[in-house]
Amino acid sequence: MSKDISNSLDGWDYDPEKISVRIVKGDDGREKIQMRLELGLLQMDFDGRPDGKKIAGSTSWLEFYEKQAKKHSAAENDDEPFMLENEDCQRLLREGIQYYHRYVSFWHLERFELCARDTNRNLRLLAFIRKYARDEKDKLQFDQWRPYIMMMHARAVATPLVAMREYAAALGAIDAAIDGIREFLSEYNQTQNAKNCNELTYLEKWREDLSAKTAGEDRPMPFDPVASLQAELDEAIREERFEDAARLRDSIRQQRQMTKKPSSGSE
Repeated sequence: MSKDISNSLDGWDYDPEKISVRIVKGDDGREKIQMRLELGLLQMDFDGRPDGKKIAGSTSWLEFYEKQAKKHSAAENDDEPFMLENEDCQRLLREGIQYYHRYVSFWHLERFELCARDTNRNLRLLAFIRKYARDEKDKLQFDQWRPYIMMMHARAVATPLVAMREYAAALGAIDAAIDGIREFLSEYNQTQNAKNCNELTYLEKWREDLSAKTAGEDRPMPFDPVASLQAELDEAIREERFEDAARLRDSIRQQRQMTKKPSSGSE
C-alpha cells in the first residue's frame, strides 16, 4: 500500500486565507478530523488525545500528571511538594497544542459541544500549570493564552444557545468569560489595559449586541421540538456530559432535516 498522501489531498487545495477541515472515516471505522495544511494535513481522533496515543496507562499527559499530584498529596509529603519541571511543562505544552488544533477544527465544523469540551480541557491544563509549575516562566508561557481559550469556550457554549434564542443562558456563558478575563487581568495587574484586550472587547461587544437584540423579544415562544432538544443539549454541555451532548446534537440535526424543504438541484 502506498504511503503517498497525494490522493488524500486531491481536490482539496490549501487556502491560506481560511481554516479548512473535514471529517473522514478512518480505517478503524471511527470518524477522524483532518485539517488542511500547506504541506499536507493533520489527522486527529475525536476523543482522547488527538493523536490517539495513551500515556503510561492514562489518556493524556495531563491526566498522568494529575494522578501523580494526587498520589503525592495522599502521601502527605509536605517537605517535598509536587512540582512540574520544565521538561514536564514542555510535554504538556505540546499536548495542549494538539487540543488547540482540534477545538479550532470543531469550531469550524460547528461541533460546538466538542469545541467546548476541548477548550474546557485546556483551561484545566492552565490551572494545573499555575498550581504546580516550578518555573514562573513556564506558568507565563501557558497562562498568556487564558483569555483566548476563555473566549473560545464562551463562543462554543453560547453560539448554539443564541441560535435557539436561549438568550439568558447564552448571556450567562458570555458573562462568565468576561468575569474570567477581568480576573486574569487583575491577577497580572493589567486592569488598566482592559481596553486593549481583544478577547474582552469582543465578548463585551457581543454581549451588548445580544442584549439589544433581546430587548424586544415577545414571549412565550410556541413549542418547538428542536428547541426542546436544544435545552437538553445546553444542560448536557453545562454538566459536561459530552457523550449525551453529541447524541442530542445528532437528534437536532435529524429533526431539522425532517423539516427542511427539498432543494432543487445538487448540493
